[in-house]
Amino acid sequence: MKKQSLSFGNFLQVNNIICGIEEADGKVVLEKLITLLKRHFPGLDIDFTRSEIEAREALYPTMVAPGLAIPHARIPGLNEPLAAIACIPGGCDFGSDDKAKVMVLLLTPVDNPNLHVQMLSALATAFAKDGVTEGVAKAAAPQEVLNYFTADSTVIPDYLKASDLMEKFPDMLQETDSILDAVKKFALNRAEELPVVDDAGDLRGVLSLADLFNYSLPEHLLWLEDLSPIYELQPFSDMLKTADESKVADIMREEFLSANVNDPAVKLAKIFLMNKLSQLIIVDDAGKVAGVVTLKNFSAKVFWE
Repeated sequence: MKKQSLSFGNFLQVNNIICGIEEADGKVVLEKLITLLKRHFPGLDIDFTRSEIEAREALYPTMVAPGLAIPHARIPGLNEPLAAIACIPGGCDFGSDDKAKVMVLLLTPVDNPNLHVQMLSALATAFAKDGVTEGVAKAAAPQEVLNYFTADSTVIPDYLKASDLMEKFPDMLQETDSILDAVKKFALNRAEELPVVDDAGDLRGVLSLADLFNYSLPEHLLWLEDLSPIYELQPFSDMLKTADESKVADIMREEFLSANVNDPAVKLAKIFLMNKLSQLIIVDDAGKVAGVVTLKNFSAKVFWE
C-alpha cells in the first residue's frame, strides 16, 4: 500500500489559528500560541516550552523570511507535531528589523528529527510562494488559513535529503583565479574549502586551506627536525611573492567527494563518517554546485535546531 503524502495542513486544526491580532509585541503573540496549544494538549509545560523556544532563538533566526516567524522546539512526550498560527496584519516585533505578520509555532517530538526538519523545510517552501505571507496575515477567519494549507500541494517528504540540509557557498573560485585571489576569498568568507568552477559554472575541483598550506610548505620541509631556519615563515613569504602569478588550477584537487541534492541525509552521514570530512559539496542533476553541507550544521539540524 502506497504511503499517504503529508502536508503541513495535516497537523493544523482550525481552533489553533488566531486571526486579526493587533498586538505589537511578538513575545505576547508567542505566549498566546503556546497557551492555545496547552488547551488541546494539557500535558504541555508552558514554561519549559517557552525556554526551549528561546534557547533556539538565541542560536538560530526565527524570522525565516520577510514577514514570517517560525518559533519552534522539540518537546519530550509529544506523540505528534503540534502547530498553531497567529495572523498579525500590522505585524509585530519579534527580534528582527522585519515585523512578523505571520507567526507559526511548531512543536515536534524530541525523538523525530526527520519530521522536525522536514516540516520546517515544507513550511519555508509553502510561504516562499508569492503573496502567501501577506494573504495569510490578512485572513479574516481561521477556516481561510486552514483551507489554504489543506489545499497546498507542498508535501512533507518521507525522509531528509541533502537539499533539506545544504546552504549556499559563500563564494566560489574560478580556475583562472590567482592564488592571491583565493587567499582573499578564504579570508573574506572564513571558509575552509571552496569549490572551483570553470567559465560555464561546471564544477572542476576544490581548494582548501590545507591545500594552500601544502603548497606553501613543500613536503621535504616537513621532514626537518630543526625548524629554526624557517621560524619566520619564509615558505609562506615565498609563496605570497608569486601568489598573483600562480593559478588556482595549478594547485586545486580534481578528485573529491560530492553528493547529489536528492541523496538521503543518511547517505551524507555515512560519507562524513567514513571519510572524516567536515563538509561536503552538493551538486544538482546537471553537475552544477548547488550548495554545501557541513558536519557542524548537519549535526545541529538533526540534534538541536
